[in-house]
Amino acid sequence: MDFIVRRGVEKDMQSVLALITELAVFEKEPNAVEITVEDLIKDGFSENPQFKIFVAEQDKNIIGIALFYERYSTWKGKTIHLEDLIVTKEKQKIGAGKALYTAVLKYAHDNNYNRVAWEVIDWNTNAIEFYKSTGATYLNDWSVVQMNKESLAKFIQNN
Repeated sequence: MDFIVRRGVEKDMQSVLALITELAVFEKEPNAVEITVEDLIKDGFSENPQFKIFVAEQDKNIIGIALFYERYSTWKGKTIHLEDLIVTKEKQKIGAGKALYTAVLKYAHDNNYNRVAWEVIDWNTNAIEFYKSTGATYLNDWSVVQMNKESLAKFIQNN
């Protein structure tokens, strides 16, 4: 393994945003990323951070991230949501993704979380098979539901 996994710091956020954008392109949503480096710094490193992040670093370059945050399940209790697990395309297949994934699961285990949950796009069969191979349960009978900022504002205005 010629990379390290460590907790992300503020100075990593430019590289983190580049990886988030790369993932958006991969997921066929190239214009969907609205956050900025400043948002990542404010939201991740303020007094009440909204997320935690592990980075994979090789030769002083960030080649992957695992960004996650705490949530609460009324069925399971303390839960971690893995928002994004990304390794830059040219560095995939060197074990960085599994190392980042393992870091999040170890963090959850060591801190007594009851579940780690995440979404995976249904056509990303490589990711789905990887997750299944690690013992994760793929729930293909559940759908993700979201409301964006504009829809939220419209709903509130009308209700």
